[in-house]
Amino acid sequence: MELHNVALVSKVGSKESEDAVKKVAKKLLAKKVKVYTVSAVEVDGTKKVNDLEDLKTTKLDLTITLGGDGTTLRTFRYLENEVPNLAINVGGNRGILSEITLPEIDTAIDQIIADKIFFDKRIRVVASCGGQDFPPALNEIYINRENLTKTSLFEIKFQSDTVTQKMDGVIVATPSGSTGHSYSLGGPILHESLNVLIITPVAPVNKLPSIVVPDEKVEIISNHDSNIIMDAQVIKSARFDEVITIRKYKKQAVFVRLKKQGLRQMSKLGF
Repeated sequence: MELHNVALVSKVGSKESEDAVKKVAKKLLAKKVKVYTVSAVEVDGTKKVNDLEDLKTTKLDLTITLGGDGTTLRTFRYLENEVPNLAINVGGNRGILSEITLPEIDTAIDQIIADKIFFDKRIRVVASCGGQDFPPALNEIYINRENLTKTSLFEIKFQSDTVTQKMDGVIVATPSGSTGHSYSLGGPILHESLNVLIITPVAPVNKLPSIVVPDEKVEIISNHDSNIIMDAQVIKSARFDEVITIRKYKKQAVFVRLKKQGLRQMSKLGF
């Protein structure tokens, strides 16, 4: 894999992560790679951009995230094309999405340049409502009631089926997100390579299990105003009886992997 342009993204507000970006930037600059850093990190010889939005118009060969899973999720939200990402766990709680820790960076760079890696492609999802498309999510889209004093009636449509249930909310997760909030609510863990979605109810009045469905259009309607939450980071709103449509995003998220391993996220959970 040829490395000409690489963007480094740190965990917001983490000095440990920002210092790690500086170390990695110097290693890449020594190999004649053009390096982009995101404010507020500055390194001599690199090009600083103000925010991740600026990377949308930058031709990149690779992004490297240095932080926890939140940093990786945030970065993928701005990668509209299938730019591969190497996730390094720096200061993350468990780093379920990460591939390496900082001491392994030299080996990783050598393997990438020698093309001794493989790409792990994951589906993403995107929600739309009221004629507006929202940012894509790698893990999940969570729809919950704005009014916490009332239980909402949710109507969920997929293919030719409809499920109607009173509950506090519903999560539509990808296989990547199966080890996150969906799993915490009793949903299954799925192999990351599957092209399916998991619909997991949140506090249903009648016990309703998670449903695994094809990665096709899912429509959700609530009789109360709702929040639409992407990867626990971006919140949008929907009015009652407004259709929220969730689809597979047109571009996948691509991870750089140094070795092949199935159910890697499950192993990070200690299984």
